[in-house]
Amino acid sequence: MHPTRNPCTPPDLGQRQVIDRHMDRLDCRGISRRDFLSITSAGLAATAAAGAMGRPSTAVAAPSGKLAYLAWTTRVEYMVQASKTIEAACKALALRYTLLDGQFDSQRQFNQFDEQIVSGTQAIILHASDGSALRREAQLATQNGVYFANVWATLPWFTPFDASEYYTLYAVPEEFVAERGVTTELLKAVTAQFDGGNIIGVTGVPGFSTDTVRSRGRDAAFKNFPKTRLVGQLPGNFNREDSLKATEDLLARYKNVVGVVGQNDDVAQGVIAALRAAGLRPGKDVLVVGADGTTEGAIAIKNGQQLATSANIPAFFGAMFTARLYDVTHGWKPRAAERMLYWRSVIMTKANVDSYLSRYVDNGGIEPFDYQLMSKVLHPHNWDPQGEVFPLDIDEEWAGIPKPEGWTYPKAYLDAKKNGEWTAVVEEYRDHYKIPFFGPSPNKPA
Repeated sequence: MHPTRNPCTPPDLGQRQVIDRHMDRLDCRGISRRDFLSITSAGLAATAAAGAMGRPSTAVAAPSGKLAYLAWTTRVEYMVQASKTIEAACKALALRYTLLDGQFDSQRQFNQFDEQIVSGTQAIILHASDGSALRREAQLATQNGVYFANVWATLPWFTPFDASEYYTLYAVPEEFVAERGVTTELLKAVTAQFDGGNIIGVTGVPGFSTDTVRSRGRDAAFKNFPKTRLVGQLPGNFNREDSLKATEDLLARYKNVVGVVGQNDDVAQGVIAALRAAGLRPGKDVLVVGADGTTEGAIAIKNGQQLATSANIPAFFGAMFTARLYDVTHGWKPRAAERMLYWRSVIMTKANVDSYLSRYVDNGGIEPFDYQLMSKVLHPHNWDPQGEVFPLDIDEEWAGIPKPEGWTYPKAYLDAKKNGEWTAVVEEYRDHYKIPFFGPSPNKPA
Protein backbone atom coordinates (compact mmCIF):
# COMPACT_ATOMS: atom_id res chain seq x y z
CA MET A 1 0.00 0.00 0.00
CA HIS A 2 1.34 3.40 -0.93
CA PRO A 3 1.80 5.48 2.25
CA THR A 4 -0.11 8.46 0.82
CA ARG A 5 -3.15 6.54 -0.41
CA ASN A 6 -6.22 6.47 1.81
CA PRO A 7 -6.56 2.80 2.91
CA CYS A 8 -10.34 3.20 2.85
CA THR A 9 -10.28 4.09 -0.91
CA PRO A 10 -10.75 1.01 -3.11
CA PRO A 11 -7.90 0.33 -5.56
CA ASP A 12 -8.47 0.97 -9.27
CA LEU A 13 -9.20 -2.57 -10.41
CA GLY A 14 -9.53 -1.42 -14.01
CA GLN A 15 -5.74 -1.42 -14.30
CA ARG A 16 -4.06 -4.75 -14.97
CA GLN A 17 -0.88 -3.78 -13.07
CA VAL A 18 -2.95 -2.92 -9.98
CA ILE A 19 -4.67 -6.31 -10.12
CA ASP A 20 -1.34 -8.12 -10.53
CA ARG A 21 0.23 -6.21 -7.61
CA HIS A 22 -2.63 -7.09 -5.27
CA MET A 23 -2.70 -10.71 -6.41
CA ASP A 24 1.03 -10.97 -5.72
CA ARG A 25 0.74 -9.39 -2.25
CA LEU A 26 -2.21 -11.63 -1.34
CA ASP A 27 -0.36 -14.74 -2.54
CA CYS A 28 -3.15 -15.69 -4.97
CA ARG A 29 -1.30 -18.39 -6.89
CA GLY A 30 -3.64 -20.50 -9.02
CA ILE A 31 -6.40 -17.87 -9.09
CA SER A 32 -7.27 -16.18 -12.37
CA ARG A 33 -7.65 -12.40 -12.68
CA ARG A 34 -11.35 -12.93 -13.40
CA ASP A 35 -11.81 -14.95 -10.19
CA PHE A 36 -9.76 -12.41 -8.23
CA LEU A 37 -11.98 -9.56 -9.49
CA SER A 38 -15.07 -11.57 -8.59
CA ILE A 39 -13.84 -12.18 -5.03
CA THR A 40 -12.73 -8.57 -4.61
CA SER A 41 -15.99 -7.16 -5.98
CA ALA A 42 -17.92 -9.31 -3.52
CA GLY A 43 -15.79 -7.99 -0.68
CA LEU A 44 -16.33 -4.36 -1.71
CA ALA A 45 -20.05 -4.95 -2.06
CA ALA A 46 -20.24 -6.55 1.38
CA THR A 47 -18.33 -3.66 2.91
CA ALA A 48 -20.59 -1.09 1.26
CA ALA A 49 -23.73 -2.94 2.35
CA ALA A 50 -22.46 -3.23 5.92
CA GLY A 51 -21.78 0.50 6.00
CA ALA A 52 -25.22 1.30 4.66
CA MET A 53 -26.83 -0.79 7.39
CA GLY A 54 -24.72 0.78 10.13
CA ARG A 55 -22.76 -2.40 10.83
CA PRO A 56 -18.99 -2.81 11.20
CA SER A 57 -17.15 -3.25 7.91
CA THR A 58 -16.67 -6.81 6.70
CA ALA A 59 -14.00 -8.31 4.52
CA VAL A 60 -13.52 -11.46 2.49
CA ALA A 61 -10.61 -13.49 3.83
CA ALA A 62 -7.74 -14.10 1.48
CA PRO A 63 -7.61 -17.77 0.43
CA SER A 64 -4.16 -18.05 2.01
CA GLY A 65 -4.32 -15.61 4.93
CA LYS A 66 -0.99 -15.67 6.75
CA LEU A 67 -0.08 -14.83 10.35
CA ALA A 68 3.46 -14.78 11.74
CA TYR A 69 4.58 -14.94 15.37
CA LEU A 70 7.91 -13.18 15.87
CA ALA A 71 9.21 -14.57 19.17
CA TRP A 72 12.30 -12.93 20.62
CA THR A 73 13.63 -16.40 21.44
CA THR A 74 12.47 -19.99 21.46
CA ARG A 75 14.77 -20.73 24.41
CA VAL A 76 12.00 -19.57 26.76
CA GLU A 77 9.21 -22.03 27.47
CA TYR A 78 6.55 -19.33 27.48
CA MET A 79 7.05 -18.60 23.78
CA VAL A 80 7.15 -22.26 22.78
CA GLN A 81 3.83 -22.86 24.55
CA ALA A 82 2.30 -19.67 23.14
CA SER A 83 3.33 -20.71 19.63
CA LYS A 84 1.56 -24.04 19.98
CA THR A 85 -1.68 -22.24 20.82
CA ILE A 86 -1.27 -19.63 18.08
CA GLU A 87 -0.87 -22.47 15.59
CA ALA A 88 -4.04 -24.15 16.87
CA ALA A 89 -5.97 -20.85 16.81
CA CYS A 90 -4.79 -20.17 13.25
CA LYS A 91 -6.02 -23.60 12.21
CA ALA A 92 -9.43 -22.90 13.78
CA LEU A 93 -9.60 -19.55 12.00
CA ALA A 94 -8.32 -20.84 8.64
CA LEU A 95 -5.04 -18.91 8.72
CA ARG A 96 -1.59 -20.09 7.66
CA TYR A 97 1.02 -19.79 10.39
CA THR A 98 4.75 -19.12 10.69
CA LEU A 99 6.98 -18.96 13.81
CA LEU A 100 10.27 -17.04 13.70
CA ASP A 101 12.99 -17.01 16.35
CA GLY A 102 14.57 -13.58 16.93
CA GLN A 103 17.46 -15.10 18.90
CA PHE A 104 17.59 -12.19 21.39
CA ASP A 105 18.45 -9.81 18.53
CA SER A 106 16.24 -6.76 17.90
CA GLN A 107 17.76 -6.02 14.48
CA ARG A 108 17.29 -9.63 13.40
CA GLN A 109 13.66 -9.42 14.51
CA PHE A 110 13.17 -6.18 12.56
CA ASN A 111 14.55 -7.89 9.46
CA GLN A 112 12.12 -10.77 10.02
CA PHE A 113 9.26 -8.28 10.35
CA ASP A 114 10.25 -6.72 7.00
CA GLU A 115 10.67 -10.10 5.31
CA GLN A 116 7.24 -11.26 6.45
CA ILE A 117 5.62 -8.17 4.99
CA VAL A 118 7.42 -8.71 1.69
CA SER A 119 6.31 -12.37 1.64
CA GLY A 120 2.64 -11.40 1.89
CA THR A 121 1.90 -11.97 5.58
CA GLN A 122 -1.22 -10.03 6.54
CA ALA A 123 -0.87 -10.13 10.36
CA ILE A 124 2.05 -10.24 12.79
CA ILE A 125 2.25 -11.00 16.50
CA LEU A 126 5.34 -9.19 17.75
CA HIS A 127 6.94 -10.55 20.91
CA ALA A 128 9.67 -7.94 20.86
CA SER A 129 13.15 -8.50 22.28
CA ASP A 130 13.07 -4.84 23.28
CA GLY A 131 11.35 -1.69 22.09
CA SER A 132 14.24 -0.29 20.06
CA ALA A 133 12.81 -1.25 16.64
CA LEU A 134 9.15 -0.65 17.43
CA ARG A 135 8.82 2.72 15.67
CA ARG A 136 10.40 1.36 12.50
CA GLU A 137 8.21 -1.74 12.60
CA ALA A 138 5.10 0.41 13.06
CA GLN A 139 6.13 2.52 10.06
CA LEU A 140 6.62 -0.58 7.91
CA ALA A 141 3.22 -1.92 8.95
CA THR A 142 1.52 1.40 8.11
CA GLN A 143 3.23 1.75 4.74
CA ASN A 144 2.20 -1.76 3.73
CA GLY A 145 -1.23 -2.05 5.34
CA VAL A 146 -0.21 -4.97 7.57
CA TYR A 147 -1.73 -5.30 11.04
CA PHE A 148 0.40 -6.20 14.04
CA ALA A 149 -0.02 -6.56 17.79
CA ASN A 150 2.77 -6.30 20.35
CA VAL A 151 3.13 -8.03 23.72
CA TRP A 152 5.53 -7.51 26.63
CA ALA A 153 8.62 -5.52 25.65
CA THR A 154 7.87 -2.11 24.21
CA LEU A 155 9.05 1.45 23.98
CA PRO A 156 7.46 3.06 27.06
CA TRP A 157 5.20 6.00 26.24
CA PHE A 158 5.04 4.96 22.56
CA THR A 159 1.48 3.76 22.03
CA PRO A 160 -0.57 2.41 19.11
CA PHE A 161 -2.11 5.89 18.88
CA ASP A 162 1.32 7.30 18.01
CA ALA A 163 1.54 4.94 15.02
CA SER A 164 -1.59 4.07 13.03
CA GLU A 165 -4.57 1.74 13.01
CA TYR A 166 -2.22 -1.01 11.81
CA TYR A 167 -0.61 -1.12 15.24
CA THR A 168 -3.86 -2.57 16.46
CA LEU A 169 -2.97 -3.71 19.98
CA TYR A 170 -0.47 -3.50 22.78
CA ALA A 171 -1.46 -5.88 25.57
CA VAL A 172 0.20 -7.38 28.65
CA PRO A 173 -0.98 -8.96 31.90
CA GLU A 174 -1.58 -6.47 34.71
CA GLU A 175 1.83 -7.21 36.20
CA PHE A 176 2.10 -4.90 39.21
CA VAL A 177 -0.77 -6.53 41.09
CA ALA A 178 0.22 -10.01 39.89
CA GLU A 179 3.84 -9.75 41.01
CA ARG A 180 2.87 -8.17 44.31
CA GLY A 181 0.45 -11.05 44.83
CA VAL A 182 2.90 -13.87 44.10
CA THR A 183 5.61 -12.21 46.22
CA THR A 184 3.10 -11.88 49.04
CA GLU A 185 2.55 -15.65 48.87
CA LEU A 186 6.30 -16.15 49.27
CA LEU A 187 6.70 -13.70 52.15
CA LYS A 188 3.72 -15.14 54.04
CA ALA A 189 5.18 -18.62 53.77
CA VAL A 190 8.71 -17.51 54.68
CA THR A 191 7.41 -15.64 57.73
CA ALA A 192 5.36 -18.63 58.85
CA GLN A 193 8.04 -21.26 58.17
CA PHE A 194 11.27 -19.43 59.02
CA ASP A 195 10.03 -16.41 60.98
CA GLY A 196 11.22 -14.20 58.12
CA GLY A 197 14.70 -13.97 56.62
CA ASN A 198 16.75 -13.07 53.57
CA ILE A 199 15.19 -13.03 50.10
CA ILE A 200 17.01 -12.73 46.78
CA GLY A 201 15.59 -11.71 43.41
CA VAL A 202 16.43 -13.06 39.98
CA THR A 203 14.97 -10.61 37.48
CA GLY A 204 14.48 -10.68 33.72
CA VAL A 205 16.11 -8.58 31.04
CA PRO A 206 17.46 -5.25 32.36
CA GLY A 207 15.42 -2.35 30.98
CA PHE A 208 12.63 -4.63 29.74
CA SER A 209 9.48 -2.63 30.53
CA THR A 210 7.46 -5.53 31.93
CA ASP A 211 10.37 -6.63 34.12
CA THR A 212 10.49 -3.11 35.57
CA VAL A 213 6.78 -3.34 36.45
CA ARG A 214 7.31 -6.77 38.02
CA SER A 215 10.14 -5.41 40.18
CA ARG A 216 7.87 -2.62 41.40
CA GLY A 217 5.17 -5.12 42.32
CA ARG A 218 7.67 -7.37 44.09
CA ASP A 219 9.11 -4.49 46.11
CA ALA A 220 5.65 -3.29 47.15
CA ALA A 221 4.92 -6.64 48.82
CA PHE A 222 7.79 -6.27 51.32
CA LYS A 223 6.11 -3.31 53.02
CA ASN A 224 3.72 -5.65 54.83
CA PHE A 225 6.36 -8.20 55.95
CA PRO A 226 8.92 -6.45 58.17
CA LYS A 227 10.72 -9.68 59.08
CA THR A 228 11.78 -10.25 55.48
CA ARG A 229 14.49 -8.43 53.49
CA LEU A 230 15.37 -8.31 49.80
CA VAL A 231 19.14 -8.52 50.19
CA GLY A 232 20.22 -8.67 46.55
CA GLN A 233 19.20 -9.26 42.93
CA LEU A 234 20.74 -10.10 39.56
CA PRO A 235 19.27 -10.45 36.05
CA GLY A 236 18.44 -13.92 34.77
CA ASN A 237 17.35 -12.64 31.34
CA PHE A 238 14.14 -14.67 31.50
CA ASN A 239 15.93 -17.94 30.68
CA ARG A 240 17.12 -20.92 32.75
CA GLU A 241 20.84 -20.88 32.00
CA ASP A 242 21.41 -17.24 32.92
CA SER A 243 19.15 -17.59 35.95
CA LEU A 244 21.10 -20.59 37.23
CA LYS A 245 24.33 -18.57 37.03
CA ALA A 246 22.73 -15.52 38.66
CA THR A 247 21.40 -17.63 41.54
CA GLU A 248 24.78 -19.28 42.10
CA ASP A 249 26.36 -15.82 42.30
CA LEU A 250 23.70 -14.54 44.73
CA LEU A 251 24.01 -17.60 46.97
CA ALA A 252 27.77 -17.01 47.16
CA ARG A 253 27.23 -13.38 48.15
CA TYR A 254 24.41 -13.77 50.67
CA LYS A 255 24.00 -16.27 53.50
CA ASN A 256 20.87 -17.71 55.09
CA VAL A 257 18.71 -17.18 52.02
CA VAL A 258 15.22 -18.59 52.61
CA GLY A 259 13.31 -17.32 49.56
CA VAL A 260 13.77 -16.41 45.90
CA VAL A 261 11.55 -14.29 43.68
CA GLY A 262 12.08 -15.44 40.10
CA GLN A 263 10.49 -13.07 37.63
CA ASN A 264 9.22 -15.77 35.31
CA ASP A 265 8.88 -19.54 35.46
CA ASP A 266 11.95 -20.20 33.31
CA VAL A 267 13.89 -18.10 35.82
CA ALA A 268 12.38 -20.18 38.63
CA GLN A 269 13.56 -23.37 36.90
CA GLY A 270 17.11 -21.99 36.79
CA VAL A 271 16.83 -21.01 40.45
CA ILE A 272 15.67 -24.51 41.41
CA ALA A 273 18.60 -26.09 39.54
CA ALA A 274 21.08 -23.78 41.30
CA LEU A 275 19.61 -24.56 44.72
CA ARG A 276 19.94 -28.29 44.11
CA ALA A 277 23.54 -27.84 42.96
CA ALA A 278 24.24 -26.00 46.23
CA GLY A 279 22.81 -28.88 48.28
CA LEU A 280 19.63 -26.97 49.17
CA ARG A 281 16.14 -28.41 48.86
CA PRO A 282 13.81 -26.14 46.86
CA GLY A 283 10.43 -26.00 48.54
CA LYS A 284 11.89 -26.97 51.92
CA ASP A 285 15.15 -25.15 52.68
CA VAL A 286 14.43 -22.31 50.25
CA LEU A 287 11.03 -21.29 48.84
CA VAL A 288 10.75 -20.17 45.22
CA VAL A 289 8.11 -18.29 43.23
CA GLY A 290 7.87 -17.47 39.52
CA ALA A 291 5.57 -15.79 37.03
CA ASP A 292 3.64 -16.52 33.81
CA GLY A 293 2.09 -19.92 34.52
CA THR A 294 4.03 -22.23 32.20
CA THR A 295 3.74 -26.00 32.16
CA GLU A 296 7.09 -26.47 33.93
CA GLY A 297 6.10 -23.92 36.56
CA ALA A 298 2.82 -25.74 37.21
CA ILE A 299 4.57 -29.13 37.46
CA ALA A 300 7.12 -27.67 39.90
CA ILE A 301 4.26 -26.34 42.05
CA LYS A 302 2.54 -29.73 41.94
CA ASN A 303 5.69 -31.54 43.09
CA GLY A 304 6.41 -29.00 45.83
CA GLN A 305 9.59 -27.44 44.42
CA GLN A 306 7.96 -24.11 43.54
CA LEU A 307 5.59 -22.35 45.90
CA ALA A 308 3.56 -20.24 43.46
CA THR A 309 3.42 -18.36 40.17
CA SER A 310 1.36 -15.49 38.79
CA ALA A 311 -0.32 -17.37 35.96
CA ASN A 312 -1.18 -15.25 32.93
CA ILE A 313 -1.08 -18.44 30.80
CA PRO A 314 0.95 -18.54 27.56
CA ALA A 315 -1.98 -20.18 25.77
CA PHE A 316 -4.25 -17.26 26.58
CA PHE A 317 -1.86 -14.71 25.14
CA GLY A 318 -1.63 -16.73 21.93
CA ALA A 319 -5.38 -17.16 21.58
CA MET A 320 -6.25 -13.56 22.42
CA PHE A 321 -3.76 -12.04 19.97
CA THR A 322 -4.67 -14.40 17.13
CA ALA A 323 -8.37 -13.60 17.53
CA ARG A 324 -7.66 -9.85 17.52
CA LEU A 325 -5.61 -10.04 14.32
CA TYR A 326 -8.23 -12.22 12.67
CA ASP A 327 -10.89 -9.66 13.51
CA VAL A 328 -9.08 -6.56 12.28
CA THR A 329 -8.07 -8.27 9.04
CA HIS A 330 -11.75 -9.10 8.54
CA GLY A 331 -13.09 -5.59 8.95
CA TRP A 332 -13.63 -5.12 12.69
CA LYS A 333 -12.52 -1.76 14.10
CA PRO A 334 -11.46 -1.55 17.78
CA ARG A 335 -12.44 1.44 19.88
CA ALA A 336 -9.69 3.53 21.43
CA ALA A 337 -10.10 1.80 24.81
CA GLU A 338 -9.51 -1.56 23.09
CA ARG A 339 -6.14 -0.63 21.55
CA MET A 340 -4.19 -1.12 24.82
CA LEU A 341 -5.36 -3.92 27.10
CA TYR A 342 -4.52 -5.75 30.30
CA TRP A 343 -5.54 -9.27 31.22
CA ARG A 344 -5.72 -10.63 34.75
CA SER A 345 -3.32 -13.26 36.07
CA VAL A 346 -4.30 -15.87 38.66
CA ILE A 347 -2.05 -16.66 41.61
CA MET A 348 -1.41 -20.38 41.17
CA THR A 349 -0.46 -22.52 44.15
CA LYS A 350 -0.97 -26.14 45.16
CA ALA A 351 -4.58 -25.21 45.98
CA ASN A 352 -5.54 -24.63 42.34
CA VAL A 353 -2.73 -26.10 40.22
CA ASP A 354 -4.78 -29.20 39.34
CA SER A 355 -7.28 -26.99 37.50
CA TYR A 356 -4.45 -25.60 35.39
CA LEU A 357 -2.91 -29.01 34.68
CA SER A 358 -6.20 -30.59 33.61
CA ARG A 359 -6.98 -27.77 31.14
CA TYR A 360 -3.60 -26.71 29.83
CA VAL A 361 -1.29 -29.73 30.22
CA ASP A 362 -2.90 -33.13 30.80
CA ASN A 363 -5.87 -32.32 28.58
CA GLY A 364 -5.86 -35.30 26.22
CA GLY A 365 -5.43 -33.06 23.19
CA ILE A 366 -8.49 -30.93 23.95
CA GLU A 367 -7.79 -27.29 23.07
CA PRO A 368 -8.03 -24.98 26.12
CA PHE A 369 -10.07 -22.26 24.39
CA ASP A 370 -12.87 -21.89 21.88
CA TYR A 371 -10.83 -19.80 19.44
CA GLN A 372 -13.73 -18.91 17.17
CA LEU A 373 -15.78 -17.72 20.15
CA MET A 374 -13.05 -15.17 20.93
CA SER A 375 -13.72 -13.50 17.57
CA LYS A 376 -16.07 -10.52 17.43
CA VAL A 377 -16.39 -11.04 13.67
CA LEU A 378 -17.51 -14.66 13.96
CA HIS A 379 -19.56 -14.09 17.13
CA PRO A 380 -20.61 -10.43 17.16
CA HIS A 381 -23.23 -10.93 19.88
CA ASN A 382 -21.94 -13.72 22.11
CA TRP A 383 -18.11 -13.43 21.81
CA ASP A 384 -16.28 -14.43 24.97
CA PRO A 385 -12.72 -13.30 25.82
CA GLN A 386 -12.43 -16.38 28.10
CA GLY A 387 -10.26 -14.34 30.46
CA GLU A 388 -10.61 -11.10 32.41
CA VAL A 389 -9.61 -8.36 29.96
CA PHE A 390 -9.77 -4.59 30.57
CA PRO A 391 -8.19 -1.35 29.29
CA LEU A 392 -4.54 -0.65 30.08
CA ASP A 393 -3.79 2.45 32.12
CA ILE A 394 -0.69 4.17 30.74
CA ASP A 395 0.24 5.79 34.06
CA GLU A 396 0.01 2.50 35.94
CA GLU A 397 1.96 0.55 33.33
CA TRP A 398 4.88 2.96 32.98
CA ALA A 399 4.93 4.55 36.42
CA GLY A 400 8.43 5.63 37.40
CA ILE A 401 9.70 5.61 33.79
CA PRO A 402 10.47 9.19 32.65
CA LYS A 403 8.33 10.51 29.81
CA PRO A 404 10.18 11.67 26.67
CA GLU A 405 10.60 15.40 26.39
CA GLY A 406 7.48 17.00 24.92
CA TRP A 407 5.40 13.83 25.34
CA THR A 408 1.63 14.34 25.61
CA TYR A 409 -1.20 11.89 26.22
CA PRO A 410 -2.82 10.65 22.98
CA LYS A 411 -6.07 12.52 22.37
CA ALA A 412 -8.01 9.34 21.57
CA TYR A 413 -6.86 7.80 24.87
CA LEU A 414 -7.94 10.87 26.89
CA ASP A 415 -11.25 11.13 25.03
CA ALA A 416 -12.03 7.47 25.79
CA LYS A 417 -11.49 8.12 29.49
CA LYS A 418 -13.65 11.25 29.45
CA ASN A 419 -16.55 10.31 27.19
CA GLY A 420 -17.55 7.06 28.90
CA GLU A 421 -16.01 4.72 26.34
CA TRP A 422 -13.42 3.41 28.82
CA THR A 423 -16.12 2.45 31.34
CA ALA A 424 -18.28 0.96 28.60
CA VAL A 425 -15.41 -1.29 27.44
CA VAL A 426 -14.70 -2.41 31.02
CA GLU A 427 -18.34 -3.35 31.50
CA GLU A 428 -18.75 -4.96 28.08
CA TYR A 429 -15.72 -7.24 28.44
CA ARG A 430 -16.77 -8.12 31.99
CA ASP A 431 -20.28 -9.03 30.82
CA HIS A 432 -19.02 -11.15 27.91
CA TYR A 433 -16.55 -13.07 30.08
CA LYS A 434 -18.41 -16.36 30.66
CA ILE A 435 -15.87 -19.19 30.36
CA PRO A 436 -13.62 -19.12 33.46
CA PHE A 437 -9.87 -18.78 32.96
CA PHE A 438 -9.18 -21.57 35.48
CA GLY A 439 -12.25 -23.66 34.80
CA PRO A 440 -12.66 -26.62 32.44
CA SER A 441 -11.99 -26.14 28.73
CA PRO A 442 -15.10 -25.08 26.80
CA ASN A 443 -14.25 -27.89 24.38
CA LYS A 444 -14.36 -30.58 27.07
CA PRO A 445 -17.43 -32.85 26.81
CA ALA A 446 -19.87 -32.38 29.69
